[in-house]
Amino acid sequence: MVDPTSDLNEDISADEAPACETCGETILDSNSHRVITWIDDGSVESAHFCDDDCRMAWDGDS
Repeated sequence: MVDPTSDLNEDISADEAPACETCGETILDSNSHRVITWIDDGSVESAHFCDDDCRMAWDGDS
């Protein structure tokens, strides 16, 4: 899994790249990649999104 605080580099493989929580597309483009993090039951959770539209469309269910 890619560290959500790191930039996605050009050499990342599709197998290692995160998937968008809304549309499911593999995120390889770091220019529009969005990540949110939160604490749930004492552990850090994160959600990746391919762009702002997918981020805004997400309803919060994992």
